[in-house]
Amino acid sequence: MAKYFTKQASLSELDELSKWIENDADKEEFIKYAKINHAIDFNMKKFGSDKSKKRLLQFIEQEKKAHKIRRALNYVKYAAVVLVFLGIGYFFRNGLPENKQGPIEEKANSPLVVDDKIKVGTDKAILTLEDGSQIDLEKGKTIRTKNVKSNGEELVYDSSHKRSAETAYNYLTIPRGGQFHVKLADGTLVWLNSESQLKYPVAFIEGETRNVELVYGEAYFEVSPSTVHKGATFKVLNVSQEIEVLGTEFNVKAYKDETNIYTTLVEGKVTISTATAKRVLEPDQQSNLDLKNNSISVNPANVIHETSWRKGLFSFKGKSLEEIAKVLSRWYDVDILFSSPELKTVKFNGVLSKEETIEEILNSILTTNFINAYEIKNKTITIK
Repeated sequence: MAKYFTKQASLSELDELSKWIENDADKEEFIKYAKINHAIDFNMKKFGSDKSKKRLLQFIEQEKKAHKIRRALNYVKYAAVVLVFLGIGYFFRNGLPENKQGPIEEKANSPLVVDDKIKVGTDKAILTLEDGSQIDLEKGKTIRTKNVKSNGEELVYDSSHKRSAETAYNYLTIPRGGQFHVKLADGTLVWLNSESQLKYPVAFIEGETRNVELVYGEAYFEVSPSTVHKGATFKVLNVSQEIEVLGTEFNVKAYKDETNIYTTLVEGKVTISTATAKRVLEPDQQSNLDLKNNSISVNPANVIHETSWRKGLFSFKGKSLEEIAKVLSRWYDVDILFSSPELKTVKFNGVLSKEETIEEILNSILTTNFINAYEIKNKTITIK
């Protein structure tokens, strides 16, 4: 964690950290330190000049003699960064020692928040039933129909419900700023990311191919094996490709505003078919369907990074700010603009929590000196 927060972690160490925070208790520990680190970085940025930082650190050195600081040091001797946090906290209560050389310089380019109406994403979706009626799903709201129930965080279909002669389909639509989890009638689990839509039958016919359609967006599938469905395969359809599986885990990313469809295999084996090609994926491989020329390639993949969204994390490994902006736009339901085209190509590495506010995320990027400032006005962010 220390190497991550000080921007010294290698890519292999970032992978190790990603695995470690899959555990809920470790994730909470990471979030706690992330908030402390954010407070330090944000306030040091707010100070601005190197002279101000130097004076602050001198002041903290003096205050270390105080009993309160000594007690704090004993508690956090392996997290010295907290010392800076405590010093900053003291500064905001009491102010810096008198400066005979004039006031502290403020950084010209600093975050500007005119009117922040941006909320962190949450569990929410729109369920469209077979008769065309719609039900809003959200945290704290329970619903039940003859085929399905929801506790506000997941949707569960009745596995005992038998399909009628005419197939009945439901749609689950995830808006920007949302995510949701559904358990289909065959026991297959699907996690849907922001700005996604899944079409699926209310019930499956035993022994027949189980078809669902990822209309657009991103979804993680944990497919109920064919061995418990009389050998019936499971297919995920899309307008541009078809995925056939027997029982496995994989992630599909097929957003409307992107020109590539990525399928990442976690376990088992899947077959990717297009109008002109067919590829078989092994675990830790990813297919890339280029919609511009309809070509498909298969490459090694970092599964942890590709599926981290399901664990409540943003895992940006060598991503450009333009790519990152798309991810953030969907989760926080905002529009992100760049003051110059050059900023779009800047690369960033980092593992961040989806529970953080947009300002905390932006400040983490800001402290790397990849960007100079940002401005938030209503639901539009401008990167500078």
